[in-house]
Amino acid sequence: MTKAPIDAADVRDDDADRKVVDDERAELREFIKGLSADDIKSGNWFTKLSAQAMSSYTEKVDGQYFQERYKGVPADAIVDQRIKMAARYAALEGGLSAGAYSAAVVATIGSLGGAATATVPAAVATLMVDVAFISRLQLRLAYDIAVLYRVPLDLSDPDDMWKLIRVAFTIKSGEVVREGVVKAVPVIVRPVIKRFYSGAVLTAAKGLPVVGKYLLQRNIIKIGIPVVGVPLAVVLNRYTTLLAGRHAQAVFRNDARVIELAENLSKRSRHPQLMLWVAWLVIRANRKIADDETLLMRHLVRLVREQHQVIDEQLAHLVDIDPAEVWRRLDAEPGDLSDILDVADQVAAVDGAVNRREKAIISELRDRCRRV
Repeated sequence: MTKAPIDAADVRDDDADRKVVDDERAELREFIKGLSADDIKSGNWFTKLSAQAMSSYTEKVDGQYFQERYKGVPADAIVDQRIKMAARYAALEGGLSAGAYSAAVVATIGSLGGAATATVPAAVATLMVDVAFISRLQLRLAYDIAVLYRVPLDLSDPDDMWKLIRVAFTIKSGEVVREGVVKAVPVIVRPVIKRFYSGAVLTAAKGLPVVGKYLLQRNIIKIGIPVVGVPLAVVLNRYTTLLAGRHAQAVFRNDARVIELAENLSKRSRHPQLMLWVAWLVIRANRKIADDETLLMRHLVRLVREQHQVIDEQLAHLVDIDPAEVWRRLDAEPGDLSDILDVADQVAAVDGAVNRREKAIISELRDRCRRV
């Protein structure tokens, strides 16, 4: 998750870990020096960090890299190792950054609006190294996980880039962090943490809007609680990185499941064009489209185009699907249509339990297939 993937921790070595983190922090200090106070106030620092974090990294880290390094190892095992590895680096960095925090940092953040546009106060730079380190670490970790599960991401595509950012810094994870943090730290400081989540310190730090709310809150906590600052920073950095990694694993592993289903359906299909119409009819049965259904349909269309050279312009331009049109196409197909029934069953179940309307479509489909 540095310029090349973090691999020093394949075997636990505290000295190697410390060197990697020190090198990362030194690089990020140079990055922060290139920012202006306007960059931080506007949130533009995150735009710059994202470009810096992913541009060269994606050229080095791909499926081949992981295949060569972890030959024969299942993706789940590699993902688990890399999440733990990232959490270890996050904890170490938290301890180093917390040692440099002081009450002056909070005061300086609150007065950032008065800083010259070309100047970032030293106290804010101290905070930003920590924020940038964790942000870049979690962004690259999420990307690693997508690659390991063979989920294609084109980071030149705004939709894919936004998905990566959304997964790496999920708002839901932030909400979970808030509750989890209180449980993870010593009982004696829990009331203080709750005060910092909702108190004036957070209000004073609104100059960092692009950073996820949970990242900002976490850093404010680390600054604002003396005595326990260092151990708390270690716990929070480790915990939130583990949480972000597990969330990325859940999202991209599920995407991989859906893509694998699309690959299997396309590979086995004897009626690829009809398969698309039936799949879309089942998806539209209850008028709502789940994310998994959208993903499945997108990859089904892609795979049918690539594997069967079928492009259905009529389906692509369809607004409302008419079941009668699907039944007409079904009746026109001779022979065994068991593959179509299998498609309907699996499409209906891709987003969870099969609902009443989907069952009705499948029942009608089964009756018609028997008449063919």
